[in-house]
Amino acid sequence: MAKLCNSLFLGCFLCVIHTGLPQSYYAVPIKIFAGQFNWSPELDLVPLKRNLTENGLSLASSPAGVVHFLNMLNNLQGDSGRGYYMEMLIGTPPQSLNILVDTGSSNFAVAAAPDSDITRHFISMSSTTYQSLGKAVTVKYTQGDWEGELGSEQVSIPKGPNGTITVNIAAILSSNGFFIPGVNWQGILGLAYPILAQPDSSVEPFFDSLVRQTSIPDVFSLQMCGAGIAAGSTVDRAAGSLIMGGIEPTLYKGSIWYTPIQEEWYYQVEILKLEVGDQNLNLDCKEYNSDKAIVDSGTTLLRLPKNVFAAVIDAIVQTSLIQDFPAGFWTDTKLACWPKGETPWRFFPKLSIYLRDTNASQSFRITILPQLYIQPIEDLYDTLDCYRFGISPSASGLVIGATIMEGFYVIFDRAQKRVGFAVSTCAESSGLLLSEITGPFVASDVSSDCLGGSLLRERLLWVISYSVMAICTLVLLVLLLIMALPCRCHRGSGHRAEINDESSLIRNRIK
Repeated sequence: MAKLCNSLFLGCFLCVIHTGLPQSYYAVPIKIFAGQFNWSPELDLVPLKRNLTENGLSLASSPAGVVHFLNMLNNLQGDSGRGYYMEMLIGTPPQSLNILVDTGSSNFAVAAAPDSDITRHFISMSSTTYQSLGKAVTVKYTQGDWEGELGSEQVSIPKGPNGTITVNIAAILSSNGFFIPGVNWQGILGLAYPILAQPDSSVEPFFDSLVRQTSIPDVFSLQMCGAGIAAGSTVDRAAGSLIMGGIEPTLYKGSIWYTPIQEEWYYQVEILKLEVGDQNLNLDCKEYNSDKAIVDSGTTLLRLPKNVFAAVIDAIVQTSLIQDFPAGFWTDTKLACWPKGETPWRFFPKLSIYLRDTNASQSFRITILPQLYIQPIEDLYDTLDCYRFGISPSASGLVIGATIMEGFYVIFDRAQKRVGFAVSTCAESSGLLLSEITGPFVASDVSSDCLGGSLLRERLLWVISYSVMAICTLVLLVLLLIMALPCRCHRGSGHRAEINDESSLIRNRIK
């Protein structure tokens, strides 16, 4: 969520661009301004039923008529800088709150106490259906954290599946850096798996409850339409769709390409390689998946492991038509500004990510144009248009956040353990598509296993578990031996052998 601090003019520099003629150049002025942003971990149509299906999933409505996908179109607002949120009705009588859509967490939580950064909150005392579960809960995100109590409550979604369901809800009583000034949401809807739920995985996440109580298919899909919209814009406009229960064909172009969900906690996928322009970074594929690689709508940027981030910056600098670009632009401390009406897109290369296909011997490539990662900021000056860099380094794995997701219609097919990507119908500017998908490609040029992070963690846990079991077994044998020795000595010699502190096997084993 971009909150731009007042910035001071630092100067300008000239960049030299080759025009294609020998020894012929022209200079493009570019101004760099100081700035710092904050961001988080990183259409109404008549209902219509269709009988189309894809992979067994209803494309327009569920057989029972619980979901009508066209009712859900444009149920999101927001942008990549502030997050995408949806109106939800909570409690009895219903209280309307805007809730951030987050595929990178699993708790459904709403502000339940006044906060200086939000305009309204849930008043649990005013709801006849709210029940406290008497259990404290704390959740930390990439940015911010909150504390509260668990409860259960009835919830409905005006532009969602029909009916009211009873769900676990966390009442946020205090927070730190979670709510951002100027945002228009008052809670968070975690759509990931139960293992991430706090305080433990027994807390059933919202979407699991929705599927269980309404019998809709265990799939949801997400279109985020903030591509090209200035981060932090004050314009309140429809900005996307969360389709619960299936896939809406009007939201994408071409085919859907699927990659397996590697582990059901976050929506973890396997990345095989990255390209900047047509340049392969040529890193070990395990570097892309170090710790984990996930698809997370609650992160505003594309976040890359530090080594990968450095390689991407080097490749952009080499490929870009801009030379001597100040380091502050890549590290979130400076904005790049051009004269009003000029755009920087032609100076930067496209960016491609290769994902493992459901056919493990193949891959496919999702590509974004620079319009998605060189992101406009709302008007700061009368004569300048300013931009931020939509990629950041990460110490906790690779995160496909809004920077990438805004180019695609993303399907979270939990039933078949896969994430799908298709070109989004709203990812275009002046008739130009800002994203593309190509494939299949043979994956034989990369490792058969790029999941160095999560699998290594799993193996390490198994090693630790077996080590603990071995130590416990050894200690047990020692105890049995100690218990047996006095009896044997007493029967054989008529006196009891002493085991003092110096000779104790227990002391020497575990001290």
